[in-house]
Amino acid sequence: PTCLGYPLSIFFIIVNEFCERFSYYGMRAVLVLYFKYFLQWDDNLSTAIYHTFVALCYLTPILGAIIADSWLGKFLTIVSLSIVYTIGQSVMAVSSINDLTDNNRDGIKKLHIGLSMTGLVLIALGTGGIKPCVSAFGGDQFEDHQEKQRSRFFSIFYLSINAGSLLSTVITPILRAQECGIHSKQRCYPLAFGVPAALMAIALVVFIVGSRMYKKVQPQGNIMVRVVKCIGFAIKNRFHHRSKQFPKREHWLDWASEKYDKRLIAQTKMVLKVLFLYIPLPMFWALFDQQGSRWTLQATTMDGNFGSIQIQPDQMQTVNPILIIIMVPVVDAVIYPLIKKCKINFTPLRKITVGMFLASLAFVAAALVQVQIDKTIPVFPAAGQSQIKIINLGTGGATVHFGPQLQSVNVTAMESTGYMTFETSELKSLNVTSGNKTEAISLPGGGRHTLGIKSSGTGFATRWIFDNVTSKPEEGNNLIRFINNLPDTINVTMGDTAFGTLMPLHASDYILFSGGRKDYIVAVRNSIPCSSFSKKFGFGSAYTIVINECVRNSLNVTYSEDIPPNSVHMAWQIPQYFILTCAEVVFSVTGLEFSYSQAPSNMKAVLQAGWLLTVAVGNIIVLIVAGASKLSEQWAEYVLFAALLLAVCIVFAIMAYFYTYVDPNEVEARLDEEEKKQIQKDQVSYENQAEAVSRM
Repeated sequence: PTCLGYPLSIFFIIVNEFCERFSYYGMRAVLVLYFKYFLQWDDNLSTAIYHTFVALCYLTPILGAIIADSWLGKFLTIVSLSIVYTIGQSVMAVSSINDLTDNNRDGIKKLHIGLSMTGLVLIALGTGGIKPCVSAFGGDQFEDHQEKQRSRFFSIFYLSINAGSLLSTVITPILRAQECGIHSKQRCYPLAFGVPAALMAIALVVFIVGSRMYKKVQPQGNIMVRVVKCIGFAIKNRFHHRSKQFPKREHWLDWASEKYDKRLIAQTKMVLKVLFLYIPLPMFWALFDQQGSRWTLQATTMDGNFGSIQIQPDQMQTVNPILIIIMVPVVDAVIYPLIKKCKINFTPLRKITVGMFLASLAFVAAALVQVQIDKTIPVFPAAGQSQIKIINLGTGGATVHFGPQLQSVNVTAMESTGYMTFETSELKSLNVTSGNKTEAISLPGGGRHTLGIKSSGTGFATRWIFDNVTSKPEEGNNLIRFINNLPDTINVTMGDTAFGTLMPLHASDYILFSGGRKDYIVAVRNSIPCSSFSKKFGFGSAYTIVINECVRNSLNVTYSEDIPPNSVHMAWQIPQYFILTCAEVVFSVTGLEFSYSQAPSNMKAVLQAGWLLTVAVGNIIVLIVAGASKLSEQWAEYVLFAALLLAVCIVFAIMAYFYTYVDPNEVEARLDEEEKKQIQKDQVSYENQAEAVSRM
């Protein structure tokens, strides 16, 4: 059956691809944050596991292609591996459910990790295995006379990939940002993973529903396997004859001529020539795929407030597909024609070189942003240091002397200082003067502490508050606590979170809130509620809120900033995304076009597998470089990757300079002509032999 001149079966394939790409990119968008905030791994381990997973996703297409072409065929391969894929996504959703068993926290964490790794392996096998099959299966649905429809199908197919990835990268971070949980509120990873799992199940069902409409081509044998066998035999044969007097052969692959035909050997030579150029390319992907790891982690330390819209760190990844949709037609219709008018020979290999250079620049831009972020990160006390902050809770001024003769600071009424850092061994005494009265205060020792001073006209009272925060709140969250500056005991709540009962001059513990919000504060004193709205808190900050008085059921509060909010806006990531997207357009699109144009007609899948392999190796490079560098500063790691890619770019430019472009069609036409002449020669020889026999 057809619809608008197209086989009806392709609509099932396009819907299947949209749902599958939604499933994959939606899960991947939140993956590194799941590792960091749910499994509580550090940045380096989260990055390492993320890139291991991506590398595995780009290694398994080779396995899927062999299974489809050699044994099961494309249809059964897609169905069977999609079932594996769906199970993997479901396992990931289950792995993110908190409190799966009992109160054995270590056992629960091991269960979470075990389920997560199992799910990721199944997903990698599924998504990678069907990757080389779906588009080719769609192409099989057309007849020979439907070249125009087939070409449009691939355009629509590519659009469905981008639409699925773009929508999922927007939606799943929103789902993750919701609060849910069985016994305690947490980020809603079960929903963020569950929706992609449901989409993958829909993809599988839709694909199976169209089963009777598909044209199913039987497996014809895998050319990739033949190429590998040909190369292996040539090496083996050359090795066996290394010490014997044999005529020297023009190319080492010619040693396979005893077993394989001349056409296969010539085609393999063309393929190996392109694969040799692929050697430097993984370094590009090592940088490109850090959008989902290092750059997403960088966004967690930035301000995502875009007016009325709050952007989640993992949503910044949508900048890339949005820019891709804009940049591809702009580059093709405007940039390349302008370059051509300037009479610049912008060959495919030169485009790839420029793409590598631009990716290097993108990481320089990321390093510059990271330097600005590092300036906003608060300094916490090191071993042997003390940090002290003063809050004046009274109506009169106070002077604090840090002795002997280290520092003196004046604190006006209802104000606070920042944290002052001292060597604990040098800080011997602390004296507070208010009015005509001076009092020596006992020192608390190392760490972070806040000293509350309640001064008045006749004297003052003091209280030490231990600040048990040792790092900036992650993921843009806020830490909030309260100090009761009223003469009576109160019960405090903010939003629907209770801070408990606070005695006068006592402080609550810090409680974590999602960032960029303001909440309703209620303090109940003597059964009488008093309330007010808080100010809007920044992202990644910590505040101490002092409840001073209640006037006509309205609270009067003051704010002391313990940790400043993220001040570098996420919009500063857009330049690095823009440069990297420009790099992708001239590198990835051109690379695929170059590979297709330089490959023999029956070996384009071999080069496609080689191209995907460069992505896998690139992600492995991230593991090696990030693990071996041991750099303490993130900006330095960005510079290291930029320098490595720049060096590789220079090497590739030299290799490209010596590359000679070939036309596979001309080579194959020459081979056809030679085969035709050989057949004619054999025919003449056969006829001569037959005539000689007949004369006898």
